[in-house]
Amino acid sequence: MTSTPLRLLSFDEFLNHYGDDPRYELIDGELRDMEPTGPHESVSGKLAGRLFVEILRLNLKWTIPKNCLIRPPDTEATALRPDVILLDEADLAEEPLWTKQPVLTSGKAIRLVAEVVSTNWQDDYARKVEEYALLGISEYWIVDFRGLGGIAFIGKPKQPTFTIYYLENGQYRQQQYRLGQPITSMLFPELQLRLDDIMP
Repeated sequence: MTSTPLRLLSFDEFLNHYGDDPRYELIDGELRDMEPTGPHESVSGKLAGRLFVEILRLNLKWTIPKNCLIRPPDTEATALRPDVILLDEADLAEEPLWTKQPVLTSGKAIRLVAEVVSTNWQDDYARKVEEYALLGISEYWIVDFRGLGGIAFIGKPKQPTFTIYYLENGQYRQQQYRLGQPITSMLFPELQLRLDDIMP
């Protein structure tokens, strides 16, 4: 039996072929299908809606783009596509690609990133934690509404879990929430949110 080696993509190849397709992202040259289902998109939409209401209430000059890629520095072939991302519009002027394509090359404009877990949960709980910390993103939220993550990440018994990673001295510390528990965000201290509110 022979196997065909996986063909890796460059960042530019990914951008040309999949840049406008919200289904895919690129990690170390490997094309990743984010497997968005109806319930996944419902959770993402509800979360974005809750955050947008809070942005309006606080009169912040922040935006939540519909589609956005992050190209972490010092990576040749990685393009992350967060489910929800909050950007400070004032800092977008310093992004060299932003005026032509929705691509960020640093974390300066990023205030918060949220990922809704799919079957490729390892990327959300491992690789992206490292990448987002290196970018200096102050809060990274993981919404595991089906309890798919490994026991090392969400505990036993596996159950729906909302994890917030807070950046402190360049490293994330985490706080987990289960159904029925009020979620606390340092970025939005008055936000009224529970995992129950965004379940599909």
